[in-house]
Amino acid sequence: MKPKMNLRETTSGARPRHLLVLGALLLTGAICNTSYAADPNRGRQLYSIHCITCHGGPGITAAPGSPSFERGQGLMRPDFILMEATRLGKNAMPAYQGVLSNRDILDTIAYMRTLH
Repeated sequence: MKPKMNLRETTSGARPRHLLVLGALLLTGAICNTSYAADPNRGRQLYSIHCITCHGGPGITAAPGSPSFERGQGLMRPDFILMEATRLGKNAMPAYQGVLSNRDILDTIAYMRTLH
């Protein structure tokens, strides 16, 4: 009859291998990940198509009630809050859900942050 081993004894030798496998998977995922940093150059193009009429070229509001983006005004909120406001629309601003992807919106926000 074999003596019983406690859990600590049975897993202690396996733990480092599991950590190596997990680390390798995470590293592979990081290398193959399609995430990206927002692209302000692409955002500039989108801004000129969808935003410039109301928010103005240099981010100085062109329409009454539109926030100004000059010197960061109106941009002091996290990206996900600004993205939701853009997706859902607010006050006179139309909703861009279905018009712009989340990536498009984040690229546009990255550009708007350069206007100050």
